[in-house]
Amino acid sequence: MSQKYNTNIIEVLRITREMMLLADQGDHDRNDPSCGVLYGNLRDSAYKLRRLAEKERLLHSENGKWDINDSTSLQNMTADS
Repeated sequence: MSQKYNTNIIEVLRITREMMLLADQGDHDRNDPSCGVLYGNLRDSAYKLRRLAEKERLLHSENGKWDINDSTSLQNMTADS
């Protein structure tokens, strides 16, 4: 079983992927320019959080604390979405 601090990072990566998909869908379906501001902020926040999570994953890996098979975790992320 993976350490909770690692599975939480995977969860952040999954959530940010959902945020990006929602921002894209919201932009496609938006009613007015102010909706574009909302979805732009959502997308920007997702990218910032994703970058931070990826840095943490790299730090954990470099310190020998990353105990999750990346290919499996990425498959789970896309399967959930």
